[in-house]
Amino acid sequence: MILPEPSSTAAAPRVYVVVGGGLAGLAAAEALQERNAGRIVVVEPNPRCGGVLDTVRHDGWLIERSADNFLAARPEGLDLVERVGLSPSLIGVDPTVRRALIFHRGRTVPAPAGFRLLAPGSISGILRSPLLSAAGKARVLCEAFVPRRRDGEDESLEHFAVRRLGREAFEMLVQPLAAGIWTADPARLSIAAACPEFAAMERSAGGLIAGERARLRNAGQADAASGARYGQFVTLADGMGTLPAALVARLAAGGIEFRKAAVRRIGRHGADWLVELDAGPALRAAGVVVATRAPVAANLVSTIDAPLASVLDSIEYAGSAVVSLGYARDDVAHPLDAAGVVVPRRAGRRILAVSFSSSKYPGRAPAGHVLLRVFVGGALDPGAALLEDGPLVDMVRREIADVVGARGTPRLVQIDRWVGAMPQYHVGHVARVARIRERLGMLRGIALAGAAYEGVGIPQVIASGRSAARAVLD
Repeated sequence: MILPEPSSTAAAPRVYVVVGGGLAGLAAAEALQERNAGRIVVVEPNPRCGGVLDTVRHDGWLIERSADNFLAARPEGLDLVERVGLSPSLIGVDPTVRRALIFHRGRTVPAPAGFRLLAPGSISGILRSPLLSAAGKARVLCEAFVPRRRDGEDESLEHFAVRRLGREAFEMLVQPLAAGIWTADPARLSIAAACPEFAAMERSAGGLIAGERARLRNAGQADAASGARYGQFVTLADGMGTLPAALVARLAAGGIEFRKAAVRRIGRHGADWLVELDAGPALRAAGVVVATRAPVAANLVSTIDAPLASVLDSIEYAGSAVVSLGYARDDVAHPLDAAGVVVPRRAGRRILAVSFSSSKYPGRAPAGHVLLRVFVGGALDPGAALLEDGPLVDMVRREIADVVGARGTPRLVQIDRWVGAMPQYHVGHVARVARIRERLGMLRGIALAGAAYEGVGIPQVIASGRSAARAVLD
């Protein structure tokens, strides 16, 4: 059955359907609303919109279930925060903890001064770091003499890092820092898709050291970074979950409809699209934005364009779990004087990283307590995220006892599992996305949005939704 159009002597408004109520879908709905597209319906099977962005508050604790901040260097996140009226709530990482630690030989050591994921911005920072042997330091400093790759072929993050910086620097610095971002297999993660900035450094400046120094000169910055650009990350005082909640309220006030249902299939109905639901009548639409995980999108479009569905289905996903633990401050020996600590795979531990949430932002723990968010799982250890609750918490408590000296019984325990939630940008991902765009170009009125295509960060996801809305209208 097709949903009947409202009876009126005037022409019925054109209908646009957004499949998926995560951040990408909400951003698409907002962009359609701004263009006065007509009647807009967001279809989401879960009772809450916002996708992975969610915040839990309990007895003075504020726990982020997934991302706890976003990068302000791109405008999309800040612009959205301003549009929904949350700008006064923006806060940055505490300046006193804007550095990353790396677990090394039983203790936590700062990432080398000036080292930013792949790029050594400070020679002295490398020389002074206890994380690398003399041979490892010499190999990093020889990066300036490594010839640039000229064939233009994509390569993995691991291959790129080892080629330019050496195996030791990759294992001690790049691998743990990257694991805290993508939870991916670095031997398969595409440098062109995940880290295009660093690939561009090699092409334009000849190397990472030269490229990072040029970037710092252009930005007028000192060699202050340590592992990540913590000065460029911001969050919301009441949690990241307030962002999608405020956006939903704004969209609903503007007349956008929210339908709690799952989409079974998308097909053609004459010149329009037909969105079939698992409950209730189908929606006939002039345009559709599919803002779901790629395998779900593949299933929805399989009868429309089999080659498109095949490419979408080839994008793999990995899962992870976040174990949030609250302790009395006296029960944690570590000073927690950083944004967090990452754990190299070679250390033989199962945890990937520990974020010192209550050090980074105020209001995350009651007075006299601290909040730690521990990340496990990912592409290289999928079984960790699937452990039952008891064994998972026991394992995490054992390991953070060694890493940060957390003892005693935690006052808070929360487990958030994200099974199959993180798209994996494997080598060749840029070509896959180009193929997807090519197929979509043949299907007027339908577009894709989400983290699976051109960036997993919050600003990139917002941009994907807004771009998809423009595509179905143009």
